[in-house]
Amino acid sequence: MALWRELRRSGAIPLGQAVWAVPDLPAVRPLLERLTGLVESAHGTLLLLAAKGLADGDVARLEQLYSAAREEEWAEFDSDCGKYLAELDKEERLGKYTLAELEEEEQSLDRRRRWYRELRSRDLLGTPATTESATALKLCEERFETYADHVYAALSSPTG
Repeated sequence: MALWRELRRSGAIPLGQAVWAVPDLPAVRPLLERLTGLVESAHGTLLLLAAKGLADGDVARLEQLYSAAREEEWAEFDSDCGKYLAELDKEERLGKYTLAELEEEEQSLDRRRRWYRELRSRDLLGTPATTESATALKLCEERFETYADHVYAALSSPTG
């Protein structure tokens, strides 16, 4: 199970039963070493192969599969950022300017920041969606700062 989790966390793509692929890049070497260590500590066997593909389009197809997996992750991230912005808009409409709500929204933003870093760490081929997601995260951060300003203004007002 630890091996499966490590493969998923790293962004490896499943090709079939117990067959996974990662780009052949120097950044992947530490992952392969961790996987080897996990398998050896469980007294299992692991076969690492460098695949080039037989047909002309095989390498491109592997890169396309890897990029599609990253695009899907980035799309989920962007959707979640949209939900976060909608949540902040709702709190503004309701005038919910409390420190408890501010803390909850800050924790939610921190979770998105961690998620973004995780996605960046496994997007080894530099999927174009990375730039759009960076913009989405920046918008979340800016919107949070505006909400925080409103919370502090409401709390410092004589009627707050």
